[in-house]
Amino acid sequence: MKTTNAGGPRRRLRYAVPAGLATVSLFLAACGGGDGGGGGGGTEGGSGGAPAADVLDKATGVTSVAFWHAMDGTNAEELNKLVAAFNTANKGKIEVKSTYAGKYDDAITKYKAAIQSKSTPDVIQIYDIGSRFMIDAKQTIPMQSFIDRDKLDVADLQPNITGYYSIDDKLNSMPFNTSMPVLYYNKTLFKEAGLDPENPPQDLAAIRTAAEKLSKKAGGPADYGFGAAIYGWLLEQFIATDGKEYCDQGNGRDGKATKVLFDQPESVEVVKWWQQMVKDGLAANTGRDTKAAQAAFKSGQLAITLESTGQLGGYSKAAKDGGWELGAANYPHIKAGTEGGPIIGGASLWINGESHEDVNKEAAWRFVKFLAEKKTQSQWHIGTGYFPISKGALDEPADVDYRKANPLFDVAVKQLESTKLSKATQGCLLGVMPQARKASEDGLEAALNGTDPQEAMTKAAESLTAQISQYNSSVK
Repeated sequence: MKTTNAGGPRRRLRYAVPAGLATVSLFLAACGGGDGGGGGGGTEGGSGGAPAADVLDKATGVTSVAFWHAMDGTNAEELNKLVAAFNTANKGKIEVKSTYAGKYDDAITKYKAAIQSKSTPDVIQIYDIGSRFMIDAKQTIPMQSFIDRDKLDVADLQPNITGYYSIDDKLNSMPFNTSMPVLYYNKTLFKEAGLDPENPPQDLAAIRTAAEKLSKKAGGPADYGFGAAIYGWLLEQFIATDGKEYCDQGNGRDGKATKVLFDQPESVEVVKWWQQMVKDGLAANTGRDTKAAQAAFKSGQLAITLESTGQLGGYSKAAKDGGWELGAANYPHIKAGTEGGPIIGGASLWINGESHEDVNKEAAWRFVKFLAEKKTQSQWHIGTGYFPISKGALDEPADVDYRKANPLFDVAVKQLESTKLSKATQGCLLGVMPQARKASEDGLEAALNGTDPQEAMTKAAESLTAQISQYNSSVK
């Protein structure tokens, strides 16, 4: 990203495809508000730039900040603590009023309705794959506008996290809750199968070799050596670890992506491997429900699985309660020796500019800055298990103690630090990315149920052609 120097579990949702992309087209065409200047930030439009830095200092009374988020349960409790701390520190000047807007899909749907009624919140949390839509809607002020205005040194922010939310090295939104995928394995089952528990598999061939000793069909101690949910995010990771891009136009960062690439040889190789593993009784087909795959791993039915860092807490508890030892390793590559790495997931914060007063924009920025600070991020990390966006958060005494108690989390830390930032590891920006993820799941599921892998993935990719074209034509 351009700079002045420059868990809680990830929600696994089923993505609803709009009844007609024409509705989306009309909507986008109608919401191209603002001056389109973008004020920096690498967008192709935006709702103006940052206001004057002293606008809030000159204001009288308390400025209210409406904040919509998608956190529930423990994550919501931790977020409310942060909001309360910010309000206390800014008493008499700023008051953040947080509102649960529903799960990620619900939140973005509610936001779209708010654009039409000109009632958007000052700050909103939007999931990673909603980024292209947020840019194209032209309602927000890029974070880079505030960073450039304040000449803010953001060297503390993790570049492999900010990279996802950046175009042309300029930051559009502020990362907040971040997760990473890793390989989890049952060390106890590895020992029982005569495998080295300190040498987990790191490519597809090695996973198969291990599964041949772990699986019940081959005389091993587990029902299946491998199993993971039919989840498009996992396929995206394999493509990225191979150094390949998920969509064209430089993963949608050199221009609007016009097609997906998950029907290319590398991803088809993954699907073919997965299909053969299931056919040979070495892998379980747990379907699309991520909770089913998680439960199978926790119970010892699966020896190896792929999941988010957000599951570390749950898996650690299951291992402790079940009397087995948990292991974690980097996300595997398709083949050994490739130099790619995984893509971060989660959500980021967007500041709305269209139809908002300058004092609200500035108050929103101060809140967002607070959430990005190292102490705040350390508290958020410890409380939820999400990866901190701040490098300094990892050096906070409480965070050091947390990771001593949870040493497997350092696997993700080292994986993130060792991943070279590239367009492949930044991830794909696509206006219909939720639909693309679902389509890839359709293809993978069809293959696991017997369809030729190439045929399944080609059909899935082609099913998106009209949707992508219609979306792109709707964007000014």
